[in-house]
Amino acid sequence: MSRIGRKPIPIPPGVTVSVDGATVRAQGPKGALTQTVPTPLAVVLKDNQLVVSRGSDQASVRALHGLARSLLANMVSGVKQGFERKLEIVGIGYRAQMQGKAIQLALGYSHPIIFPLPDGVSAEIDKQVLITLRAADKAVLGQTAAKLRELRKPDPYKGKGIKYVDEVVRRKVGKKAGAGAK
Repeated sequence: MSRIGRKPIPIPPGVTVSVDGATVRAQGPKGALTQTVPTPLAVVLKDNQLVVSRGSDQASVRALHGLARSLLANMVSGVKQGFERKLEIVGIGYRAQMQGKAIQLALGYSHPIIFPLPDGVSAEIDKQVLITLRAADKAVLGQTAAKLRELRKPDPYKGKGIKYVDEVVRRKVGKKAGAGAK
């Protein structure tokens, strides 16, 4: 039995969860999310907890057990308190600013980049170099942060670009001036 899949998911106050066959819906102060559970798995709501159980012991079903439980737990905590991801812009002249529901970025290209935010994701920019993304859906938030970072990945020589706040950029040594030149 999966250790993660066996754990029940407690439903916090202020969150309503409904199970309709293979579809689980959660609604809370941060929004509403829906998750479909694969068919060999069953979700039961009892004693204000969600319990995920599996019908067979095949390897493919066992692999989905813990995954489905984690996705449901993320959904429940997302509608209650939400998730947040912070990115930092490093480089002289690199900056960001909000433009309605989009982020305008100056990343050293010949033109500014307009990055539209998907539905459910909000952004806050501090000092033009610190971007804080917030959303109830953890997967959409992570994908948005990855796409934003992809616009200008951190350079291994100077460290310029967009990086996660907790990311450590491994720096490479550049060319040595005058070494071996004759």
